[in-house]
Amino acid sequence: MPTPSAAEFAAAAHAAIDRVSREQAEGVVRAAELITSALAAEGIVQAFGTGHSEALAMEIAGRAGGLVPSNRIALRDVVLYGGRPLNALAGPELERGTDSAALLFELAAPHPADVFVIASNSGVNGCVVELARLAKENGHPLIAITSAEHTARVQPKHPSGLRLRDLADVALDNGAPYGDAVLPMNGGGKACGISSITAALLAQQIIAEVIGQIEATGGIPPVYLSANIPGGDDHNQVLEARYAGRIRRTA
Repeated sequence: MPTPSAAEFAAAAHAAIDRVSREQAEGVVRAAELITSALAAEGIVQAFGTGHSEALAMEIAGRAGGLVPSNRIALRDVVLYGGRPLNALAGPELERGTDSAALLFELAAPHPADVFVIASNSGVNGCVVELARLAKENGHPLIAITSAEHTARVQPKHPSGLRLRDLADVALDNGAPYGDAVLPMNGGGKACGISSITAALLAQQIIAEVIGQIEATGGIPPVYLSANIPGGDDHNQVLEARYAGRIRRTA
Protein backbone atom coordinates (compact mmCIF):
# COMPACT_ATOMS: atom_id res chain seq x y z
CA MET A 1 0.00 0.00 0.00
CA PRO A 2 1.52 3.35 -1.00
CA THR A 3 2.10 5.92 1.75
CA PRO A 4 -0.14 8.99 1.43
CA SER A 5 1.69 11.75 -0.39
CA ALA A 6 1.07 14.90 -2.38
CA ALA A 7 1.59 12.95 -5.60
CA GLU A 8 -0.90 10.25 -4.56
CA PHE A 9 -3.54 12.83 -3.77
CA ALA A 10 -2.92 14.65 -7.06
CA ALA A 11 -3.44 11.37 -8.91
CA ALA A 12 -6.67 10.66 -6.99
CA ALA A 13 -7.92 14.19 -7.64
CA HIS A 14 -7.19 13.94 -11.36
CA ALA A 15 -9.01 10.62 -11.54
CA ALA A 16 -12.04 12.03 -9.69
CA ILE A 17 -12.13 15.12 -11.91
CA ASP A 18 -12.00 13.02 -15.05
CA ARG A 19 -14.71 10.66 -13.82
CA VAL A 20 -17.07 13.38 -12.63
CA SER A 21 -16.59 15.43 -15.80
CA ARG A 22 -17.41 12.39 -17.92
CA GLU A 23 -20.29 10.93 -15.93
CA GLN A 24 -22.04 14.17 -14.93
CA ALA A 25 -21.81 16.02 -18.24
CA GLU A 26 -25.47 15.55 -19.14
CA GLY A 27 -26.63 16.59 -15.68
CA VAL A 28 -24.44 19.70 -15.77
CA VAL A 29 -26.15 20.82 -18.98
CA ARG A 30 -29.60 20.22 -17.46
CA ALA A 31 -28.63 22.17 -14.35
CA ALA A 32 -27.38 25.05 -16.48
CA GLU A 33 -30.65 25.08 -18.41
CA LEU A 34 -32.59 25.51 -15.16
CA ILE A 35 -30.37 28.42 -14.14
CA THR A 36 -30.46 30.06 -17.57
CA SER A 37 -34.26 29.90 -17.55
CA ALA A 38 -34.36 31.36 -14.04
CA LEU A 39 -32.12 34.27 -15.00
CA ALA A 40 -34.21 34.97 -18.10
CA ALA A 41 -37.26 35.24 -15.82
CA GLU A 42 -35.42 37.73 -13.54
CA GLY A 43 -34.62 35.04 -10.99
CA ILE A 44 -31.36 34.55 -9.14
CA VAL A 45 -29.41 31.52 -7.93
CA GLN A 46 -29.84 30.74 -4.23
CA ALA A 47 -26.81 28.67 -3.19
CA PHE A 48 -26.47 26.77 0.09
CA GLY A 49 -24.20 24.28 1.76
CA THR A 50 -23.20 23.50 5.33
CA GLY A 51 -19.83 22.46 6.71
CA HIS A 52 -17.28 22.09 3.93
CA SER A 53 -20.11 22.17 1.42
CA GLU A 54 -20.42 25.90 2.08
CA ALA A 55 -17.46 26.13 -0.30
CA LEU A 56 -19.87 25.18 -3.10
CA ALA A 57 -22.06 28.19 -2.33
CA MET A 58 -18.95 30.38 -2.31
CA GLU A 59 -18.01 29.06 -5.76
CA ILE A 60 -21.40 30.10 -7.12
CA ALA A 61 -22.15 33.37 -5.35
CA GLY A 62 -20.02 36.48 -5.30
CA ARG A 63 -16.72 35.48 -6.89
CA ALA A 64 -14.77 36.74 -9.88
CA GLY A 65 -15.88 35.07 -13.10
CA GLY A 66 -19.18 34.01 -11.54
CA LEU A 67 -22.76 35.09 -11.93
CA VAL A 68 -23.81 38.33 -10.29
CA PRO A 69 -27.47 37.25 -9.77
CA SER A 70 -26.57 34.81 -7.01
CA ASN A 71 -27.04 34.72 -3.25
CA ARG A 72 -25.10 32.67 -0.70
CA ILE A 73 -27.21 31.29 2.11
CA ALA A 74 -25.17 30.32 5.19
CA LEU A 75 -26.04 28.81 8.56
CA ARG A 76 -24.63 31.88 10.32
CA ASP A 77 -27.38 33.96 8.65
CA VAL A 78 -29.65 32.92 11.52
CA VAL A 79 -27.36 34.96 13.81
CA LEU A 80 -26.27 37.76 11.44
CA TYR A 81 -29.78 38.51 10.15
CA GLY A 82 -32.23 36.32 12.05
CA GLY A 83 -31.71 37.40 15.65
CA ARG A 84 -30.60 34.02 16.98
CA PRO A 85 -27.95 34.12 19.75
CA LEU A 86 -24.32 33.50 18.86
CA ASN A 87 -24.28 30.19 20.74
CA ALA A 88 -26.78 28.86 18.19
CA LEU A 89 -23.74 28.23 15.98
CA ALA A 90 -22.08 25.97 18.54
CA GLY A 91 -22.20 22.23 17.94
CA PRO A 92 -23.66 20.19 15.10
CA GLU A 93 -27.38 20.52 15.83
CA LEU A 94 -27.95 23.57 13.61
CA GLU A 95 -26.78 21.52 10.63
CA ARG A 96 -28.30 18.19 11.62
CA GLY A 97 -31.68 19.48 12.77
CA THR A 98 -34.48 21.05 10.76
CA ASP A 99 -35.34 24.06 12.93
CA SER A 100 -33.12 26.62 11.17
CA ALA A 101 -34.24 25.88 7.60
CA ALA A 102 -37.48 27.86 7.71
CA LEU A 103 -35.66 30.94 9.03
CA LEU A 104 -32.94 30.60 6.38
CA PHE A 105 -35.60 30.38 3.68
CA GLU A 106 -37.40 33.42 5.06
CA LEU A 107 -34.17 35.43 5.26
CA ALA A 108 -33.27 34.54 1.67
CA ALA A 109 -36.70 35.85 0.62
CA PRO A 110 -36.63 34.04 -2.73
CA HIS A 111 -38.58 35.44 -5.65
CA PRO A 112 -40.80 32.99 -7.54
CA ALA A 113 -38.30 32.66 -10.41
CA ASP A 114 -35.29 31.84 -8.21
CA VAL A 115 -33.48 28.52 -8.56
CA PHE A 116 -31.78 26.71 -5.66
CA VAL A 117 -28.41 24.95 -5.71
CA ILE A 118 -27.80 22.96 -2.52
CA ALA A 119 -24.69 20.92 -1.76
CA SER A 120 -24.19 18.24 0.87
CA ASN A 121 -21.70 15.39 0.60
CA SER A 122 -23.82 13.09 2.76
CA GLY A 123 -27.12 14.58 1.59
CA VAL A 124 -28.91 13.51 4.77
CA ASN A 125 -28.58 16.28 7.36
CA GLY A 126 -31.87 17.79 8.44
CA CYS A 127 -31.14 21.42 7.56
CA VAL A 128 -30.18 20.87 3.92
CA VAL A 129 -33.04 18.44 3.31
CA GLU A 130 -35.59 20.74 4.93
CA LEU A 131 -34.37 23.78 2.97
CA ALA A 132 -34.59 21.69 -0.19
CA ARG A 133 -38.10 20.62 0.77
CA LEU A 134 -39.15 24.23 1.34
CA ALA A 135 -37.69 25.27 -2.00
CA LYS A 136 -39.66 22.58 -3.83
CA GLU A 137 -42.82 23.23 -1.82
CA ASN A 138 -42.64 26.85 -2.96
CA GLY A 139 -42.17 25.96 -6.61
CA HIS A 140 -38.44 26.54 -7.05
CA PRO A 141 -36.25 24.33 -9.27
CA LEU A 142 -33.61 22.50 -7.24
CA ILE A 143 -30.12 21.37 -8.22
CA ALA A 144 -28.43 19.06 -5.70
CA ILE A 145 -24.73 18.22 -5.50
CA THR A 146 -24.00 15.21 -3.30
CA SER A 147 -22.05 11.96 -3.10
CA ALA A 148 -24.15 9.14 -4.52
CA GLU A 149 -22.03 6.53 -2.75
CA HIS A 150 -22.02 8.22 0.64
CA THR A 151 -25.68 9.19 0.74
CA ALA A 152 -26.75 5.65 -0.16
CA ARG A 153 -24.89 4.24 2.85
CA VAL A 154 -26.15 6.51 5.64
CA GLN A 155 -29.53 7.04 7.24
CA PRO A 156 -31.42 10.30 6.62
CA LYS A 157 -31.69 12.65 9.60
CA HIS A 158 -34.78 14.39 8.23
CA PRO A 159 -38.01 13.07 9.78
CA SER A 160 -39.45 12.43 6.30
CA GLY A 161 -36.73 9.89 5.58
CA LEU A 162 -35.82 11.83 2.44
CA ARG A 163 -32.34 12.55 1.18
CA LEU A 164 -31.32 15.72 -0.66
CA ARG A 165 -31.16 13.91 -3.99
CA ASP A 166 -34.75 12.70 -3.59
CA LEU A 167 -36.05 16.27 -3.87
CA ALA A 168 -33.86 17.51 -6.72
CA ASP A 169 -34.84 18.27 -10.29
CA VAL A 170 -31.20 17.58 -11.14
CA ALA A 171 -28.96 15.57 -8.78
CA LEU A 172 -25.24 15.66 -9.53
CA ASP A 173 -22.84 13.12 -8.06
CA ASN A 174 -19.60 14.71 -6.83
CA GLY A 175 -17.87 11.33 -7.10
CA ALA A 176 -16.62 11.32 -3.51
CA PRO A 177 -16.38 7.91 -1.82
CA TYR A 178 -18.09 6.97 1.43
CA GLY A 179 -16.39 9.07 4.09
CA ASP A 180 -15.04 11.52 1.48
CA ALA A 181 -11.35 10.73 2.08
CA VAL A 182 -9.43 8.94 -0.70
CA LEU A 183 -5.94 7.92 0.47
CA PRO A 184 -5.62 4.69 2.52
CA MET A 185 -3.33 4.89 5.55
CA ASN A 186 -1.10 2.06 6.73
CA GLY A 187 -2.73 2.02 10.17
CA GLY A 188 -6.25 1.92 8.73
CA GLY A 189 -8.70 4.56 7.64
CA LYS A 190 -8.30 7.09 4.87
CA ALA A 191 -7.08 10.69 4.57
CA CYS A 192 -7.63 13.69 2.30
CA GLY A 193 -11.19 14.58 1.32
CA ILE A 194 -12.07 15.06 -2.34
CA SER A 195 -15.63 16.44 -2.37
CA SER A 196 -14.62 20.12 -2.19
CA ILE A 197 -12.57 19.76 -5.36
CA THR A 198 -15.22 17.94 -7.37
CA ALA A 199 -18.04 20.18 -6.12
CA ALA A 200 -16.06 23.25 -7.20
CA LEU A 201 -15.52 21.59 -10.56
CA LEU A 202 -19.25 21.00 -11.00
CA ALA A 203 -20.09 24.55 -9.92
CA GLN A 204 -17.71 26.10 -12.43
CA GLN A 205 -18.83 23.74 -15.19
CA ILE A 206 -22.44 24.76 -14.57
CA ILE A 207 -21.49 28.45 -14.68
CA ALA A 208 -19.57 27.93 -17.92
CA GLU A 209 -22.61 26.24 -19.48
CA VAL A 210 -24.93 29.03 -18.32
CA ILE A 211 -22.67 31.67 -19.83
CA GLY A 212 -22.45 29.69 -23.06
CA GLN A 213 -26.22 29.30 -23.23
CA ILE A 214 -26.81 33.04 -22.67
CA GLU A 215 -24.23 34.00 -25.28
CA ALA A 216 -25.72 31.52 -27.78
CA THR A 217 -28.95 33.55 -27.75
CA GLY A 218 -27.13 36.87 -28.15
CA GLY A 219 -27.33 37.84 -24.49
CA ILE A 220 -24.65 39.38 -22.29
CA PRO A 221 -23.99 37.23 -19.20
CA PRO A 222 -24.00 39.17 -15.89
CA VAL A 223 -20.55 38.09 -14.74
CA TYR A 224 -18.31 39.51 -12.02
CA LEU A 225 -14.92 40.97 -12.74
CA SER A 226 -12.27 40.67 -10.06
CA ALA A 227 -12.56 43.54 -7.61
CA ASN A 228 -8.76 43.62 -7.63
CA ILE A 229 -8.38 44.79 -11.23
CA PRO A 230 -8.92 48.35 -12.51
CA GLY A 231 -12.60 49.01 -13.18
CA GLY A 232 -13.73 45.85 -11.42
CA ASP A 233 -15.64 47.57 -8.64
CA ASP A 234 -17.48 49.91 -11.01
CA HIS A 235 -18.43 47.06 -13.34
CA ASN A 236 -19.68 44.92 -10.48
CA GLN A 237 -21.63 47.67 -8.74
CA VAL A 238 -23.61 48.42 -11.91
CA LEU A 239 -24.63 44.78 -12.22
CA GLU A 240 -25.32 44.33 -8.51
CA ALA A 241 -27.67 47.32 -8.56
CA ARG A 242 -30.05 45.31 -10.78
CA TYR A 243 -30.53 42.85 -7.90
CA ALA A 244 -30.50 45.27 -4.98
CA GLY A 245 -31.95 43.73 -1.85
CA ARG A 246 -31.85 40.22 -3.30
CA ILE A 247 -28.15 39.32 -3.09
CA ARG A 248 -26.08 39.51 0.08
CA ARG A 249 -22.34 39.96 0.02
CA THR A 250 -20.83 39.35 3.45
CA ALA A 251 -17.30 38.54 4.55
